[in-house]
Amino acid sequence: MEKFLLHTCCAPCGVAVIDELRKKFDLTVFFYNPNIFPEEEYLKRKKEVILVCEEWNVSMIDHDYIPEEWNEKVRGLENEPEGGMRCGACIKMRLLRTGEIAKENNFEIFGTTLTMGRQKTAKVITPIGEAIAQIFGLKYLAEDWKKGGRQEIARHLIKEKNIYQQNYCGCKYSLQARREE
Repeated sequence: MEKFLLHTCCAPCGVAVIDELRKKFDLTVFFYNPNIFPEEEYLKRKKEVILVCEEWNVSMIDHDYIPEEWNEKVRGLENEPEGGMRCGACIKMRLLRTGEIAKENNFEIFGTTLTMGRQKTAKVITPIGEAIAQIFGLKYLAEDWKKGGRQEIARHLIKEKNIYQQNYCGCKYSLQARREE
C-alpha cells in the first residue's frame, strides 16, 4: 500500500475521508492548523481528530501550534472575504508544510480534507496541492470530498461518534465574520 499523508483541519471534515482512505492506503493523518483561533478552539479540534485516529488505529503527526507563522503569512490580507486571497495563502501554507513533511518521511502521496469544508472549493485547493506535489516530486490526490455522498457519510459519522462541530472555518477573521452574521 502507498504511504499517504492526509492533512486534516478538523474531525467533521476529516472523519469520512479518513474512513475511506484508511482502507486504501497506509494512511497517516497530519494535523497542522496554525490558523485556528483561539487556542482553546484549536485544542478542541485537535482532540477530536486524535480520538478518530485512535479509534481506527490510524497514525497521526501532530505539528506544533504556532499561530505567529500564520499571522505572518496572511499579513495585509486581514480584510479579505472568506474564500478570498487570505484563504488561498492559508491553504498554501498548510499544504506546503504537508508536502515538506511527506517528502521528509517518504510518503508517496498526500492530500487534504479541506475540500470537505463548506467554504472551501476544490477549484481553489487542487491547483495549490498539485503545484506543491511537483515541487516535492510527490503525487497529490485531487478530490472534492463534498461529492460522492461523502457529506452524508460524514454527517452520519459525526452524529454516531458525537464529534464536536465548530460553527466557523477556524481563523480569527472567519470567527469575526460569523459573529457579525
